[in-house]
Amino acid sequence: MTAPKTHPSIVLPSPFAPPTLLQTPTHAPNPNEALIKVTWTCSTPLDLHRAAGNLAIPSFPFHLGTAFAGTIVTLWLSPSLSSSSSGLNINHELHETLKEGDRVFGFVSDGNPREAAFQTYVTVPVHKISKLPQGIVGWGLREAVTVPANLVTAFHCLSADLGIRLPWPKPRGFKSGEGKKVLVWGGGSSVGLYVIQVLKYWGYDHVIAVASGKHHGELRRLGARVCFDYRNSGVVGEIGRYLDREGGQGAGPRIPYFVDCIGSRDGTLKPLSKIAERGSKVAVMLPVIEVPAAEGRRPVFAADEKHVEGVVWQEGVEVMGVRTLNYEENGFYRDKLQPEIIPALLAQGAIQPNRTRIVEGATLLERAQNALQLLRDQVPSGERLVWKVSEEEQ
Repeated sequence: MTAPKTHPSIVLPSPFAPPTLLQTPTHAPNPNEALIKVTWTCSTPLDLHRAAGNLAIPSFPFHLGTAFAGTIVTLWLSPSLSSSSSGLNINHELHETLKEGDRVFGFVSDGNPREAAFQTYVTVPVHKISKLPQGIVGWGLREAVTVPANLVTAFHCLSADLGIRLPWPKPRGFKSGEGKKVLVWGGGSSVGLYVIQVLKYWGYDHVIAVASGKHHGELRRLGARVCFDYRNSGVVGEIGRYLDREGGQGAGPRIPYFVDCIGSRDGTLKPLSKIAERGSKVAVMLPVIEVPAAEGRRPVFAADEKHVEGVVWQEGVEVMGVRTLNYEENGFYRDKLQPEIIPALLAQGAIQPNRTRIVEGATLLERAQNALQLLRDQVPSGERLVWKVSEEEQ
């Protein structure tokens, strides 16, 4: 397979402008990088925040996309590259299992013209590549592309923000989470589905999920002990009565850990502020949305997740914003999470990919635009929006 000198990519050309197509140079890989032909990608709320809200965009054109799935075209592995020269602990035994023609997927940084996912070719460091496990039945690259961005988010949120131990490899009989309550608001979201599965794998057996009632059966199957429907006006009271029946956690808060998978001032933070108690830790997906994007309306984001207008936390509640793009600050996760941990969990069946909704369109640009519109209309529920980048099926 030979790569062209340039290829099409989806970019934001200027503030608040709709995405457009840009011919982008195809970058040959540097040491310990791979050039990958992208077959599938998926759209996330971050794409809408960038496009409709101009969120954290330093310059234009801005390349979109944080998850890819495709095939390795060219690979340059360099055993001479050491941690002292690169800052990376390259596991060459692990990465040498990669070869040209392998089907792979990964979480990458949007805004980076080399690796942003909404383009037909990406050039990606090997520590951001997961190899599709062999022998899996019933799913492939289309489903795999739903995994990396939000499973990385789940790991980063639980470990970096909440301080939950997720040792790898998991020690036999590891049950440090037994009996500890974790409330996941937005359990039916992509992030929520992965958070619940990760918690189950590491022994957290008292997960409280808040999601639309239509998702409750799936959430219980994935690891939630009890589910509540956020659509019920009295859901906060229902959760409170459940906690009264269950009893406390000794001297600590009844629920020590909260994950807000949505990050909405009115939809999630306000109700959570009525449940969290002194000593609780609350991890909130960013940005916190004060006014959501809609047709003809730009979103409004809170400047500080800890101090959101109209949200009053009890004294002693610790609120943290989840910044997934910082996950590489944890050297172990930087080196192991995508190349080793994620493929292993998928191969074991410990993690199931999200359900997919294929976004149609006659062209690459049309598919990208249609996906943004579906996000703006808040259509996805318990599924990921996936769409073809390169037309060839892999």
